[in-house]
Amino acid sequence: MIKPSGIQIFSEIGRIKRVLLHCPGRELDNLTPLNMNRLLFDEIPDSLVARREHDMFADVLRATGAEVVYVADLLADVLADLAIRRAFLQEFLKEANVFRSHLNEIFDFLFNLEDPNQIVSVAVAGLRREEVSFNHANLDLLDSKKTLWFDPIPNLYYTRDPMTAIGTGFTINCMWTETRRRETLLMKYITTYHPYFEGCPSFYRRSENATLEGGDIFVLSPTVLAIGISQRTETAAVKTLVNRILHSDMGFEHVLAFFIPEKRAFMHLDTVFTMVDRDIFTIHPEIEGPLEIYDITKDKSGTLRIASKGGQLKDVLKSCLGLSEVELIRCGGTSKIDAQREQWNDGSNTLAIAPGEVVVYERNRVTNRLLREAGVKLHEIPASELSRGRGGPRCMSMPLWREPLD
Repeated sequence: MIKPSGIQIFSEIGRIKRVLLHCPGRELDNLTPLNMNRLLFDEIPDSLVARREHDMFADVLRATGAEVVYVADLLADVLADLAIRRAFLQEFLKEANVFRSHLNEIFDFLFNLEDPNQIVSVAVAGLRREEVSFNHANLDLLDSKKTLWFDPIPNLYYTRDPMTAIGTGFTINCMWTETRRRETLLMKYITTYHPYFEGCPSFYRRSENATLEGGDIFVLSPTVLAIGISQRTETAAVKTLVNRILHSDMGFEHVLAFFIPEKRAFMHLDTVFTMVDRDIFTIHPEIEGPLEIYDITKDKSGTLRIASKGGQLKDVLKSCLGLSEVELIRCGGTSKIDAQREQWNDGSNTLAIAPGEVVVYERNRVTNRLLREAGVKLHEIPASELSRGRGGPRCMSMPLWREPLD
C-alpha cells in the first residue's frame, strides 16, 4: 500500500503509484533563436501544444493508477513559509546570475508576490525585462540587447535528471551544464522541506564536484543498480554514489557501470537503453556491443570490489538479474536510418508503468511495432513538441513509488 509520504523504488518496472512531473509552460516561450542552444534546445517548441501533449502523458499515468504530483505545486507549498522563501530566493537569484545592481529589487519583487505559485511560475519561466521595470528604468537603454532579467529553466520537464529516487532514498544531482543547475536547487528545497520526503535519506548532493544525472541511473532490481558513465555523468560521481549505496541498508548488492559514447545523441544511458519487462529491454543498436561493463560489489569486510563483466549485454543482464533469457528490442529495428531517426526522437526512452506496459512517443513507429510484437502493452502519446527537447517518457518522469514485484 502506498504511504502518504516517502519513496519506494526497487525496480524499473513495478507499477507506478506516485510520480513527479513538471508540465512545461511559459519557460518555453522565453526560448529564442539567440539563447536556445545555450539552454540546450535545438528548436523552439510550441508551449501550448507541448503542454497539451504533457497533459495527455499525465492522464495516461493517472488512468493506470498513478498519483501525479508536480514540482511547481510542491515548491509552492514549501515557499508559503516566509523564512524558507527568503532563503530560497537568495540562493536562486545568485545562481541565476542576476546582477548585483538589480538583485535587491528583483528579490523584493519576487518575495512580495502574494501567491507562492506566482513565485514558482516566474522562477521557472524567467523574467522578461519588458514585463517588469525597476528603479534604473531611465538607464534601461544600456540593456536594450538583454531581454531577460534571468534565464528560464526550460529543461525542467525532464524531471528524471535533477533528482533520482533509489530504494527509499534519493539523490540531488550535480548537473553537467550550468543552465540546468537551478533545477536541482528546486529539488533541494522540495526534498528538504516538503512532507512527502520526510525521513528519506539522501545519497548525493548537488554541491558534489562531480557531475551525475538521473538519466544515467537505473534500479534494475531490489539488489542491482545500473549507472551509465556518459557525457553527463563522471566516474568520480559514480564512485561516490556506489560507495554510499552499497554501504547503506537499502539491500543493493551490485552496481553495474556502463560506459557509453560521450556525445549529445547518447547523452544518458536511458536514451539508448531502458527496461520494459523482467526480461525485455530496448536498446539502440550502436551501443549493443561490445560494451564496457563493470560490476561493483562489497565484500564481507566492507571493501568495494570491481570486476569486468565483458561486453555482451545479454549475458550481463542474465547473470546479474537471474534470467534464463533476455530479449533486446532494437530501436528502429534492423534499419540504420530508422535507428538513427527514432533514437533522435527517443524511441529507446520508454517509461515502464508496470511489467510489460510502457508509455512511448507515437512517432517512433518502427520501434513501437517491435515492442507490440514482443507482447508489450503500449500507451502512445503525441510528441511533436515535447520531443524537441530531446527526451522521452522516461526522461519526463521521476517515479517516487512503485509497487514491489511478485
